[in-house]
Amino acid sequence: MIDTFIGSAAALCTTVSYFPQLKKTWQTGETDDLSFKMLALLATGLALWMVYGFAKSDMLLVAANGISVAMVLCILGIKLRARHP
Repeated sequence: MIDTFIGSAAALCTTVSYFPQLKKTWQTGETDDLSFKMLALLATGLALWMVYGFAKSDMLLVAANGISVAMVLCILGIKLRARHP
C-alpha cells in the first residue's frame, strides 16, 4: 500500500512539473532557453517509460508518462513552430 502511495505521489510531482513550462511557452511562444535535443531525449525516455508501463500492466506508469510526454511534445511543437514561422 505504501509503495502505491509513493509511486502515485512521484507520478503526480513529475507529471505536474511540466505544466509551468508548457504554460509559459504557450503564452509567450519563447523557447530559446530550451534545448531541442534535451526535449527530444526527454520525450523519448517518457515514451519508453510508457511502453514499460504497458509491458508491466502498470496503468499509473502509462498514465503519468503519457500525460508528461504529451506536454513535452507540445513544448517541442512550440519550439519547432518558433524555428520555422
